[in-house]
Amino acid sequence: MPPAWVSISAASSAEASPAEIVIGYVALVLHAHLPWVRHPEHARSLEERWLYEALWESYLPLVEVLDRLAAEDIASPLTLSVSPPLAAMLADDLLRCRFEDHTARLGELAERESRRLAGDAELGPVARWYRARIEHCRSIWRGIGGDVLGALAAHAEARRIELVTTTASHAYLPALAPSRAAVRAQLRLGLRAFERLSGRRPAGLWLPECAYDPLLAEDVAAAGVRYTVLDGHALELASPRPPLGVLAPVLGPEGVAYFGRDAGASREVWSREAGYPGDPIYREFYRDVGFDLPAAELGGEIGPGGSRLMTGLKYHRITGAPDKAPYDPDAALARADEHAAHFVLAREAALRAAPPGSAPIVVAPYDAELFGHWWFEGPRFLEGVLRRLDASARSGDVAATTLGGYLAQHPDLAVVEPAASSWGEGGFGTVWAGRQAAGLWRHVHHAEREVQAACAARRGATGLAGRALDQAIRELLLLQASDWAFMLHRGEMTAYAEERVRTHLHRARRLAAIALAGEGTAADEVWVSEICAADRFLSELTGEEIRDAFDPW
Repeated sequence: MPPAWVSISAASSAEASPAEIVIGYVALVLHAHLPWVRHPEHARSLEERWLYEALWESYLPLVEVLDRLAAEDIASPLTLSVSPPLAAMLADDLLRCRFEDHTARLGELAERESRRLAGDAELGPVARWYRARIEHCRSIWRGIGGDVLGALAAHAEARRIELVTTTASHAYLPALAPSRAAVRAQLRLGLRAFERLSGRRPAGLWLPECAYDPLLAEDVAAAGVRYTVLDGHALELASPRPPLGVLAPVLGPEGVAYFGRDAGASREVWSREAGYPGDPIYREFYRDVGFDLPAAELGGEIGPGGSRLMTGLKYHRITGAPDKAPYDPDAALARADEHAAHFVLAREAALRAAPPGSAPIVVAPYDAELFGHWWFEGPRFLEGVLRRLDASARSGDVAATTLGGYLAQHPDLAVVEPAASSWGEGGFGTVWAGRQAAGLWRHVHHAEREVQAACAARRGATGLAGRALDQAIRELLLLQASDWAFMLHRGEMTAYAEERVRTHLHRARRLAAIALAGEGTAADEVWVSEICAADRFLSELTGEEIRDAFDPW
């Protein structure tokens, strides 16, 4: 039976939308997320380095790309999802100060390396290039006053990009489906927190891990989400099958538009075998001076017990030989331009093959941290793609678009029910709800019941009980984050993931017990105050807002 067709209400006029009449569209979608990591008790937390590395290698270069394209009046309509945990970390004064300290130390290391390698014809130029690059990133940081989210919001306000967000702690929602209250809280608080931090209420939402289950559809729609992205097989296995497959969004029965990830666009960037980042001329991620240099020459950039760390100074290219060749930044950036041209030509070919007049769209979603951190030349690739799509649109071929912009121009959608799915290994949630994560979810659901009971019984609590209740909800949300299941599945940072699970579980249950009791000891008062001060997750929201979103009924 063919699908019915419905015209979705027009997207917000604030969304960027292409004005050209073209044969099709390309939607670049970047999802920026890091787990909530804030350790004031450690002056140089190893895990906080995840944020600092992403800032100078990915987020600041992205701001630079957007600024440069805006200055040249080149369209850059990409859709950018920033998770509430990341948005809060970007706004945190402690983490901002620590990032400045981190880049200052990194700049000093690069300066020492420039002097050490001054006479080295192969590695000397690379060391000097890093010294200049780090200082340039620091100048971008100073130029925006350390406010990355504000810089991105300014581009969104000017309708150059579209900002969306995700759930409160980036929870894998299908595993929360047995608790509708938990699903609703993740959706409502994610949207509310992002609006408070960015000043913008997003119309779209990134479903964590592109994970969808029909059981979630009603709550996603009720949260006010108008569109999201799923993996391609969610549309390919939909009922009934969409006439254009993944080349057009569909409308779920509850009124949410779903875009499907394009397999070809993903393969060319993500694939370990065929993806662009594996080109031998690009920078080798795993070869770092943090492992190559004697510890005494690293200026303290080492971990506990003398363990070695990635510094970000990497002098070699991938090549493929055990003896890696020196990295040539100019050659690598030129190759990124070539790959950008290839990417756009491939998308144009795919769109030309679609039925005439169908307004096809290729949706290309990626983790934002891929571009710069994992693939150092990735920001140059993104810039090249946007430049070429701008030129293509001007000639009436293919245009870049945001997801909201596409819906504003093409509101007629086929009504189908997408299939339960996720991206990642297997495509059906094994990474986040498989065997390695089974114990995690048992703990999550036990804690959910205890926090819900406290919220139902003590919803109007004040004083110590009220603060304990609000923080219990925050700790439960952090326990639900998908990051811990991912780390456990991958076997990477397992000890840290297990420690975070134990910590949030213990805090959520003890805080719920204090809230339920309605009173506590002097020791409880001190402990609750310490936890609230250290774990400032969702501190931009009031206790009333948090309780209202966590509706146990």
